[in-house]
Amino acid sequence: MTDDFETLAWNVDADGILTLRLNRPEQLNSFTVTMADELEAAFNRASEDDAVRAVVVTGEGKAFCAGMDLTREGNVFGLDESQSPTLGDLTERLDDPAIHAGVRDTGGRVTLAIFNCKKPVIGAVNGAAVGIGATMLCAMDIRLASEKARIGFVFGRLGITPEAASTWFLPRIVGISQALEWIYSADILTAEEAREGGLVKSVHAPDDLLDAAYALAKKFTHNRSPVGVALARQMLYRNSATTHPLEAHQVDSLSMFYTSIGDGKEGVAAFLEKRDPEFTSKASQMPPFYPW
Repeated sequence: MTDDFETLAWNVDADGILTLRLNRPEQLNSFTVTMADELEAAFNRASEDDAVRAVVVTGEGKAFCAGMDLTREGNVFGLDESQSPTLGDLTERLDDPAIHAGVRDTGGRVTLAIFNCKKPVIGAVNGAAVGIGATMLCAMDIRLASEKARIGFVFGRLGITPEAASTWFLPRIVGISQALEWIYSADILTAEEAREGGLVKSVHAPDDLLDAAYALAKKFTHNRSPVGVALARQMLYRNSATTHPLEAHQVDSLSMFYTSIGDGKEGVAAFLEKRDPEFTSKASQMPPFYPW
């Protein structure tokens, strides 16, 4: 199923684990507008495809993603310099073709698609991940790294700012002080430094990286309700950003109600009968209150 994309490779195994590879190895998987469009489409597709239970993202070859492809003519970020956009434009005209193609940050379109995905997403950082290669990781649920991985929020070196909604994601992962230090310094972090800072869960020998990611993905999905997992993922991200726990309670109440009359019945029966559950829900068919 790789023919659908120019810059990605898509493969789903028998356990429902999608391996999504950034596939421009000769360019160190550098990011382009086409790759942004394809990643956005791939995560939207994975979210609705019931054959996909979890997503593992990695890079083909020796790099994860070496940042934006800076060889493009004109505005290297693919932006329309003839415009003078305002915050109002981004509020009122977000999906206007002129704003979508000429103003909106391409990395942010990707991370918003990851955020909206109803499947667990694991980053397997096999090599260099700088710029958008680093910030797209922030929207993934868990990050594992090869010993050869190098991660850099290098925007300060280029005179630009962090993107891909990373100023929302990164402080939630590592805390505000650590996030600011990495953004200010624009250092290239080793895999171990990224682990010590809380961005990476674990560091692996290169040949062991994907096996570790797959093991984690299977742990998240084996004998798990697809709808239950989808709701839990969205609840944790969205409810943790609300202004009052009452808002979480409201969503919790609806989620508990609908899962209790769905896969919850099978889960309780399986527990009492001391057997594995056989869940039948589909993440493509969510309860009526979703999305909230």
